[in-house]
Amino acid sequence: MTEPDQHSSPIKTPKQLIIVVALAFIVPIVIIGLLSQLLTSTPHDTSGDEQRVLERIKPVGSVVIADASVPRGNLTGEQVYGQVCKTCHEAGLAGAPKSGDKAQWTARIAEGEKTLVQHAVAGFQGKAGVMPPKGGNTDLTDDEVHRAVVYLANQVGAGWKEPAPTAAAAAPAAKSPAAAAPSAVATSTAATTPPAAAAAPAAAGGAADGKGVYEKTCAVCHATGLAGAPKFGDKAAWAPRIATGLNTLHNSALHGKNAMPPKGGNLALTDTDVAAAVDYMVSTAK
Repeated sequence: MTEPDQHSSPIKTPKQLIIVVALAFIVPIVIIGLLSQLLTSTPHDTSGDEQRVLERIKPVGSVVIADASVPRGNLTGEQVYGQVCKTCHEAGLAGAPKSGDKAQWTARIAEGEKTLVQHAVAGFQGKAGVMPPKGGNTDLTDDEVHRAVVYLANQVGAGWKEPAPTAAAAAPAAKSPAAAAPSAVATSTAATTPPAAAAAPAAAGGAADGKGVYEKTCAVCHATGLAGAPKFGDKAAWAPRIATGLNTLHNSALHGKNAMPPKGGNLALTDTDVAAAVDYMVSTAK
């Protein structure tokens, strides 16, 4: 009997060879495709990744804008601090006692709540620094300033009580139909005003903005020369400052310099408002 050749190939025909070669390419591709589909179809928990991304791109700080619906005189001490007082008291600018620094506040609290409130409302020139009236924002009511003083004092354990808002501030009157009527008439009149005629008041209003900002904020220091501020209209005091250029003056007013707090202590002002106020003061000192 003839023994089978152990070295003979199972592929006997060209057709069988073609099938084997084709399978050698197709089978691995199919296996890879199935594995890929299996891996990509498995749900992954991406909440951790998303959280890390949000943490990485979150802003360094935040800007708090006062709610326009809050009636005048109804801001809390914390709100007033965040909008006005924080400018100087957070960093100790212009000699202001830092918020939460018990060593700096102890002697001041010992003077009493009434004295501190009076200094905050009317302004105060001390040995170590200067406090402009109402922190430079004359739009604040006395009660709002009082609440801010209490808030700051309580950060170091004074235990004082903020004055409650008045009834008028707590419950603003609702608009009556009669009050709404003039508004409708004004709107109708404005709609029929020719563009050329409407442009004149707008230009006048824009020119008056600098004066308005000065009177509400800058005059606190510049009207009297408080804390070394150049007095309004004093050409000799303003001349060296004007010589540095408007850009420099704008930058100092926006970001603060020496005893001058950023935006005069009124962070609600826009950059345009501050620049307009600087331009107005410069124009009267040339």
